[in-house]
Amino acid sequence: MDIKKLKPAWVDEFKAFALKGNVMDMAVGVIIGGAFGKIVSSLVSDIIMPVVSILTGGTKDLAALSWKISEAEGAAEIKYGVFCQTVLDFLIISLSIFFAIRILCSFRAKAKEEPATQEPEVVPEDTLLLREIRDALKKGE
Repeated sequence: MDIKKLKPAWVDEFKAFALKGNVMDMAVGVIIGGAFGKIVSSLVSDIIMPVVSILTGGTKDLAALSWKISEAEGAAEIKYGVFCQTVLDFLIISLSIFFAIRILCSFRAKAKEEPATQEPEVVPEDTLLLREIRDALKKGE
């Protein structure tokens, strides 16, 4: 039995798709994005939130903020602090990505502005000789 005949046709197509540069670049981006998310979460919880707690009167964790509703039939808790924390994380992540892309675009713009170093043009000897003859004829020699 030939193993190639047992393999479905889509396997080669999937292999070509998965090994394309764009897919690999995207996978690297997702991994780096996950690590970047952890960095931003640490920035928010360890650096920004202590400052916010001073400004808000001692609330150290926005996620702990909630509104409790007690009714005769039951109780409900609206955790608006978790929402505020998520919005703050989103804003910081989006601002960080904005500035990172802005810096990358400025580097690309500078690279486009810089002229490529060109080697001096090498002129053949016969062209130089013809130019000398032309210049001499113009002067009337």
